[in-house]
Amino acid sequence: MAITGIIDKEIEILDDVTVTKEGDTLTVKGPKGELSREFRFPRVDISVSEDKVNLRSELPRVREKAIIGTFESHIRNMMYGVKEGYTYNMKVVYSHFPMKVSVKDDMVMIDNYMGGKARRFAKIADKVKVSVKGADVTLESIDREAAGQTAANIEKATRRRGFDRRTFQDGIYIVDKGKRVSE
Repeated sequence: MAITGIIDKEIEILDDVTVTKEGDTLTVKGPKGELSREFRFPRVDISVSEDKVNLRSELPRVREKAIIGTFESHIRNMMYGVKEGYTYNMKVVYSHFPMKVSVKDDMVMIDNYMGGKARRFAKIADKVKVSVKGADVTLESIDREAAGQTAANIEKATRRRGFDRRTFQDGIYIVDKGKRVSE
């Protein structure tokens, strides 16, 4: 079923941010770095002018309307990421066995989880900087999705199946997410 008319969304480009388009790839550059992403959908057109990114679909269906909203969110996240950045704050929680969390290369290593001898690992995504200070773990990145995936990997590494999380709270959990880094 078609939604009558035309969907035409305009996204204002932030100060100190440049957006370029080559083929289906949109590149966003800012003070903190550069992000590129491919945006391809048959009935959705993306164009870049000096101060705006335009998303357009003629005689859209429900799917095209949803894709335009998704593309708009991705482009906004990219612009805010290269301008200000994102940070996720995590907390190491244990009741009896103290965990030791450290970072080596592109892995977060968790020792002594629930008193176990086996070391647990969580992969760090590209463009994410992880720092550990006592019971606080901080993830910083210009890519919101990479920071979120790294936080999910760390939480998953300390997940314990078959136990009630309200009672057995040992693990590493997201405390604050998605806020922008301030310098």
